[in-house]
Amino acid sequence: MKKLEKKTLKSESIILAALELFSVKGFHRTTIPDIADKLKMSAGNLYNYFASKNILAKEIIKYTSGILGAEIEAINQMDISTQKKIHKIVEIYFKISEKNPEQIDYFLRVYLANREVFHDGCEGMLCVSAFMTELMIFFEEGVASGELRDQDFFSAFGLFMGYLGGMVFLKGEEVLPRDIESYVDEIAYNIYAALKSDG
Repeated sequence: MKKLEKKTLKSESIILAALELFSVKGFHRTTIPDIADKLKMSAGNLYNYFASKNILAKEIIKYTSGILGAEIEAINQMDISTQKKIHKIVEIYFKISEKNPEQIDYFLRVYLANREVFHDGCEGMLCVSAFMTELMIFFEEGVASGELRDQDFFSAFGLFMGYLGGMVFLKGEEVLPRDIESYVDEIAYNIYAALKSDG
């Protein structure tokens, strides 16, 4: 294995370990030595990969955004209706919240709750651009097909993510009486009903 590939794999293992710790313990209560301990490496060696905790935090949000963005890109390329695409996006989001809850928790509990950490280099939605770009494409294509109402992107985005984030939050708080994946049909229908074109 080449040196660059090894470094990339090690960087990814650091990202995944930090992602889990930040999501569980919180960003401010997690230290670089905590992350190093989890990986059985020295803190000094970890700094060879990421110069600071803030830099690592930004790389994690880019990493999780990339995963979600790739999933939505695959859905965008499907030759199906916008309504079916909404169903697939909801399905994927809830599946990730079940299988890799730390990825969604990180966005909700670290990225959105600690904006001061992300002000330098992650202005606006820069660090989640992979995810945002694919959602913009989804909305644009939905409007162009006549299925979705033409409206401000952030208004549509807020509605869409409000439903998804709210359900994942309720799941995390153990309030939902059923498994989150059993809500896919209802939530997808509600989102489509709220965004669809009147014409």
